[in-house]
Amino acid sequence: MLIGVPKEIKNHEYRVGLTPSGAREMIAHGHKVLVETQAGLAIGFTDEQYIAAGASIAPSAKAVFDQAEMIIKVKEPQPVECRMLRPGQILFTYLHLAPDPEQTRLLIESGAIAVAYETVTDERGGLPLLAPMSEVAGRMAIQAGAHALEKAQGGRGVLLGGVPGVAPAKVVVIGGGVVGLNAARMAMGMGADVTILDKSLNRLKEIDMVFEGRIKTLVSNTSNIEEQCEAADLVVGAVLVPGALAPKLVTRSMLKKMQAGAVLVDVAIDQGGCFETSHATTHQEPIYVVDGVVHYCVANMPGGVARTSTLALSNATLPFALELANKGWAGALLDNVHLRNGLNICRGKVTYEAVAKDLGYQYVEPVEAIKASS
Repeated sequence: MLIGVPKEIKNHEYRVGLTPSGAREMIAHGHKVLVETQAGLAIGFTDEQYIAAGASIAPSAKAVFDQAEMIIKVKEPQPVECRMLRPGQILFTYLHLAPDPEQTRLLIESGAIAVAYETVTDERGGLPLLAPMSEVAGRMAIQAGAHALEKAQGGRGVLLGGVPGVAPAKVVVIGGGVVGLNAARMAMGMGADVTILDKSLNRLKEIDMVFEGRIKTLVSNTSNIEEQCEAADLVVGAVLVPGALAPKLVTRSMLKKMQAGAVLVDVAIDQGGCFETSHATTHQEPIYVVDGVVHYCVANMPGGVARTSTLALSNATLPFALELANKGWAGALLDNVHLRNGLNICRGKVTYEAVAKDLGYQYVEPVEAIKASS
């Protein structure tokens, strides 16, 4: 199979879908790899390194899309990229379709087979291709939040860890999954006063054991969220409903009760955000202020540490990409239910139930769509 790797074009996105070592693995399994020139240059992966791994270099994204049987990316395809896809072509990348009706429509019209990293599952019920970026985003949420708390950024002028004689910042993390756990770990390591809220008592017990009581835990409900946000210096939104729009857990009325200069970091923004006042921002203009509260809502947060993120993501995605290439998309998806759970669009049909529900499309069961298309 001919694997294509275009350069990412989203604002300040420097990650790349396949590293030179990943290309070498693909080629060792009998496949060909075509990489757009300078696709990885910004993070230290040169065209020469790809060539040394056995890949070919294409002069443009169009050349990659025109020739490749499978496109491997990082971020969701932008409209110009969606229009370069063709019927039967495989797209393997993050999609986050539920809050993005235009992308969904364009992918349906393309006739391509779109497999989303964020809905691929594993035997433990986890999301193995979302997890590495969730780890990065959770840790970055505290780094970004600490910076946004500085007075020059519009924040309260509070140091996360405080100093002797001065209390540390109060950090509230809504959601105890991978993002929340990593955010809490970073905040605790910086000396903050940390509270995690989650709906699952079992998860809260696990967190309490992991951190040996050094992090406060609360059941996530409206009253607790409101009370904690009112006292918080930094709130991290770390909730996830796989493939679906994130619930709006912090309302505008709650925002009005928060301290002036407090900071919200919405890691759920890829799925529409979990704060009512959230809208996606970029690394170029990452923050805005509503009712005196600073919002950081960068939709590709891990892109800020693009080399680390690319290496972490490639470690997770490469085995699945090889499976798609080795067996062909239909064989791979029929053989592996966890990979099949990543199928969101198949030749014009919406095959992920949460996306169909949120955007008003008819849901087609994946096996049915695969058998009808292969």
